[in-house]
Amino acid sequence: MITLFDRHRLGGLELPNRVVMAPMTRGRAGAGGLATPSMAVYYAQRASAGLIVTEGVQPSLVGQSNPGTPGLYTEEQVASWRPVTDAVHANGGRIFAQIMHGGRVSHPDTTGLRPVGPSAVAATGEVFTPTGPRPAPLPRALDLSEVPEQARSYAEAARRAVDAGFDGVELHGANGYLISQFLSSNANLRTDSYGGPIARRIRFAVEAVAATVDAVGAARTAIRLSPGGTFWGVEEREVPELYAALLAELARFDLAYVHLEATAEEEVLIGLRRAWPGNLVVNPVLPMGPKQTDRAAADHWLALGADLISFGRAFLANPDLVERLRTGLPLAPADPATYYQGGDTGYLTYSAHQYAA
Repeated sequence: MITLFDRHRLGGLELPNRVVMAPMTRGRAGAGGLATPSMAVYYAQRASAGLIVTEGVQPSLVGQSNPGTPGLYTEEQVASWRPVTDAVHANGGRIFAQIMHGGRVSHPDTTGLRPVGPSAVAATGEVFTPTGPRPAPLPRALDLSEVPEQARSYAEAARRAVDAGFDGVELHGANGYLISQFLSSNANLRTDSYGGPIARRIRFAVEAVAATVDAVGAARTAIRLSPGGTFWGVEEREVPELYAALLAELARFDLAYVHLEATAEEEVLIGLRRAWPGNLVVNPVLPMGPKQTDRAAADHWLALGADLISFGRAFLANPDLVERLRTGLPLAPADPATYYQGGDTGYLTYSAHQYAA
């Protein structure tokens, strides 16, 4: 029987356990999208995870979704990340950067640029800006000649991530951001080679992954997906068929892993587990939903064939989450008011339990 605390081989890494720290936006980056000393402390505190996946990191200025998020498109940003990866490695950890292009989920008040997307269809709801929530603007539809450049932006950020000391990258293909928008049947209204039938809607995701594999190698490349998710108003037709086709294409690359969110019925996710021949990370709860991942949910998905389990909010207030899960200690609650507010309160102010020697 596989447990959360068994070792596992992931690409070129030997993980001491099967607990993954899920990517979570925290809004603490410095001016110019720079990583900060506080970010180095935050991630190093959680280095007992089998693998850390960072908050979403934009691959370009137009790819930035939220204010206060870090980037990997300038040499200054690369240099700012090195103390973060060094601190995690010094504490015995392993860390992937999540590369996140927001696509239409952005605002000119944040970037100074008009957001782009597969089609001129606005996201549903309000987006975050430096002055508060604003209605999602109408994006500019990418010209056919521009689409490959946006796909390559993931690979360029991945190359910089490796230069900054990351062990690999996870492409954010979930939650209504750019890759997810191309997979969508209502955000993507294109009639060219990137829209319409399933084979065309998955093309952008496959090209982004292929470019990243070429840049840093398959063992350092992963992708996160949210089958059937409706974040920011995206909809997907034929969810099982769409993701089966995508995974069949991605299987050619021998990726480090695929990371699935529990955004579809369990039966659908089990079918995708069967369709995917490689390492699978499962986040067992709906992101930002009422439940948090716990030991029971983790054990359930390990029994269903997941290789690794990602924990999100539980890691915020519990930097020693792995040991708490191992010993059955209660989990400290996180304060939602501090999720994105900036500063060290609710970021570095949670401490580990004092374990007996």
